[in-house]
Amino acid sequence: MSYLLDTSAFLWFVTGDRKLSTLARRVLEETSDDLFLSLAGIWELAIKANLGRGLELPRPFSEFMDIELQAERIQVLNIELAHLKRVATLPRFHRDPFDRLLIAQSLVENLPILTNDQVFDAYQVHHIW
Repeated sequence: MSYLLDTSAFLWFVTGDRKLSTLARRVLEETSDDLFLSLAGIWELAIKANLGRGLELPRPFSEFMDIELQAERIQVLNIELAHLKRVATLPRFHRDPFDRLLIAQSLVENLPILTNDQVFDAYQVHHIW
């Protein structure tokens, strides 16, 4: 099985943060399947790292992303036109544009998403937490 990580789940996983649920950590540590981080999540991290809004990375953003993606064998899920078309049809339960794109990617790619955001339930995506 393959999984999509939301931005927080990725950060909490690679930094060893206890905010990551036990189930999510077990899935991430024990899976031999594909793990994906959306380009939208990487973009969100880049913005937050640049703005300095509560995001303190242990090394510069570019280096951090290169090292962590490779170390954890996480693949980048590019943003495709099909994902954006799906975003355009989503009901407005969630207002965050990054999360709306993750929801669309999860639906289009049929990927369960690791997230603690309960609003995702309104979209009937398979989420694990």
